[in-house]
Amino acid sequence: MADTNSQDAIAIIGAGSWGTALAMHIAASGRTCYLWGHEADHQLEMQATHSNERFLPGIRFPDPLNIILSLDDLPNNTDAFLIVVPSHAFRDVLRQLHEHDELHPRIIAWGTKGLELGTCNLMSDIADSELPDQVQRVVISGPSFAGEVARGMPTAVSVASRTSAAANEVASWLHHGNFRAYTLEDMTGVQLGGSLKNVMAIAAGISDGLGFGANARAALITRGLAEISRLASHVGGNMETFMGLAGLGDLVLTCTDDQSRNRRCGLGLGAGKSLDAVVKEIGQEVEGIQSAAAAWELSRRHNVSMPITEQVHKVLYEGLPARDAVQNLLHREQKHE
Repeated sequence: MADTNSQDAIAIIGAGSWGTALAMHIAASGRTCYLWGHEADHQLEMQATHSNERFLPGIRFPDPLNIILSLDDLPNNTDAFLIVVPSHAFRDVLRQLHEHDELHPRIIAWGTKGLELGTCNLMSDIADSELPDQVQRVVISGPSFAGEVARGMPTAVSVASRTSAAANEVASWLHHGNFRAYTLEDMTGVQLGGSLKNVMAIAAGISDGLGFGANARAALITRGLAEISRLASHVGGNMETFMGLAGLGDLVLTCTDDQSRNRRCGLGLGAGKSLDAVVKEIGQEVEGIQSAAAAWELSRRHNVSMPITEQVHKVLYEGLPARDAVQNLLHREQKHE
């Protein structure tokens, strides 16, 4: 562990596109940041190039961003952490931080969007089971493609915590330049919006991949928002959250722009490619695949109707042809909106 005092430094865990983009943005304000990822060769490559050519090619890091090879390289007293890893790795990362004798996190934020497979836990549920009560928990979510954030393009997100002080602190890391950060207390709603929009983006991609047009895409987005809101109302989310950045904003972005890996997954499936081929072609985590399984299980536990999620689940896990899934949705019985 280094000796440097790090009262205002932030450690970012996860060196994919989104973790790197957030680290770059925070460092651009002049705040010292330390970025760590689990692949040593990737860390060495970023140290050498002072950029993340694998995920954000051609964008140089700000000087306050430091690449570290181990958590042991963090300065003494580092107490602020931002975790941006796939949802399936989130629990393990929390355990590493908690079990590291020289790390004493005061506040842990995350940009991870997903549900834990098997348990259907939100990331905050995992944090509650793995962290001491005194550690502040904060979630960041909203319509934000990594490449645009890394390039300093205008972006706005939601920052949620159970305490306004913790939400405001994390928002202060982000709220500068062309980046706006809005605070709220609905951690459940923010996390569900960020997780389930990926499932809906796969559905929208499938529809577009089949050539079904803008009308079908708009219907899927609208009815997808209804599904997300319906489930959220059963598990403690605030319905107003889904009219904001972490709900409607993130849903529209992810369903309509090809920068979305989840939308591209759906496009490939709609074009007749296998799931394995699509995932290999994308080359990065597609969170909606795991979220579809967890969301479908969660909907059954709470007896909530989620027909779009059900059909996406059948395509991903039961081998249902994409065209049949869309037809199943179109042929549902008439009902009141």
